[in-house]
Amino acid sequence: MARVLRLDDDELAHLHRLARAARAGARARPEQLRPGIRLMVDAFTDRPAMAVGRRGDILAWNRPAHALLAPHWPFEGAEKPNFVRLDLLELDFSRGLYADWAQKARDDIAYLEGSLSRFPTDEGLNALVDELLAPSPEFRAMWTEHPVSNCASISRDYRHPEVGVMTLTAELLRTPDDEGQGVTVFQAEAGSPSEERLRRLAELAAAVSP
Repeated sequence: MARVLRLDDDELAHLHRLARAARAGARARPEQLRPGIRLMVDAFTDRPAMAVGRRGDILAWNRPAHALLAPHWPFEGAEKPNFVRLDLLELDFSRGLYADWAQKARDDIAYLEGSLSRFPTDEGLNALVDELLAPSPEFRAMWTEHPVSNCASISRDYRHPEVGVMTLTAELLRTPDDEGQGVTVFQAEAGSPSEERLRRLAELAAAVSP
């Protein structure tokens, strides 16, 4: 089937996940962030880092990640944003932050698609999809396209209001002991203007720390 459909590597992996999920039908356990993962996120002080869950929830973030991705949210708040909901519903903010917002939205949807293929009975994941289908015509249109990507390494341009435009690579490091979770670290090319601006962002974030 894969040869007939001419699937690429990401699409083939997605097909295998769907087949395994159909056979297993197991319920996903509630998400809990291990203390060691939180310590890992906190250890990154000069670049944005965050722990993300299978539904796109930000489970933990450091100051630079907060300053980059959602400075209008309280850093210490008990409730942290879901990055898919943030990008698809808080459009005044997200359309300004991402130079190619449409591609970011597709990558978000691919993330949800990948999670659903692994955890098809996750009630929170299915509820999030239903929640986004109602108010977001962009989500409805892109969801029907079923974009597929492993979302492991993505480079994109950010338009930050304080430090300017940065080209950053987001590396998603999966944590095998945690169902669907991972740690995302943002980096810039060494010696580039983006690296200098990212360093400035980290300094600004550190300046507001208590």
